[in-house]
Amino acid sequence: MTSPTPDALLGPADVRELAAALGVRPTKQRGQNFVIDANTVRRIVRTAGVRPDDVVVEVGPGLGSLTLALLEAADRVTAVEIDDVLAAALPATVAARMPGRAERFALVHSDAMHVTELPGPAPTALVANLPYNVAVPVLLHMLESFPGIERTLVMVQSEVADRLAAAPGSKVYGVPSVKANWYAEVKRAGAIGRNVFWPAPNVDSGLVSLVRRAEPLKTTASRREVFAVVDAAFAQRRKTLRAALAGWAGSAAAAEAALVAAGVSPQARGESLTVEEFARIAENAGNAGNAGNKEQGQQ
Repeated sequence: MTSPTPDALLGPADVRELAAALGVRPTKQRGQNFVIDANTVRRIVRTAGVRPDDVVVEVGPGLGSLTLALLEAADRVTAVEIDDVLAAALPATVAARMPGRAERFALVHSDAMHVTELPGPAPTALVANLPYNVAVPVLLHMLESFPGIERTLVMVQSEVADRLAAAPGSKVYGVPSVKANWYAEVKRAGAIGRNVFWPAPNVDSGLVSLVRRAEPLKTTASRREVFAVVDAAFAQRRKTLRAALAGWAGSAAAAEAALVAAGVSPQARGESLTVEEFARIAENAGNAGNAGNKEQGQQ
């Protein structure tokens, strides 16, 4: 591996110079906050456990602060960038600052939500400073689309980090918590201060680590079927599952039948259930249908 030059990473002056040269002004619409601290991006790479043989995919590389740090540590890096100007400029930044690693870098100019294929070897890790407004859907899409991603470390809004890593019973446990847990073991991996960004956001940031499950969840229900139950349960999270799942099941009685068959109390609420319990409810959708048919026959 060719060693990068000592000043290869971007500092505050470098970021502002690059932005000025490109006429880039960070936009709230795309949740752009550029990291200007080299120590922070190296910490992210270290916390992510990036190895010399890793193929890393990065979403939303911006001006390239994290990209360059990833190239220091990984075998190769593929960055997915939606912004026209930033996508056009990043390969040149990599070539100028890390000429010995430029051939190990690839740029995909696209919306990450629409990416289902990447050039080169399949990614083994996802490391990204995700735009706050699309963090959860992008994360879930990438985990679903690229099953070879074993380890993920994302920097997101602190509140989102709490939700992703929340355990059943927590006040912030919800749809992101359950869906992330479908794919991986999830935990908070640190906090990031506001002063390492330009412009400084008005919220704190957090790191979330996701290590893909060694074996997929044992269930006969599909991901789509399980996620439909999760969405229904949290759409009316104050209601009992018997009531909240009535629309999903066809009636409250049908919902109760599926819950009882799954070994879940009809009086429970979604925030108390594990992803395994949601999977069991989805598996017993047939019981819901039978109960619904019986109820219709009695009317």
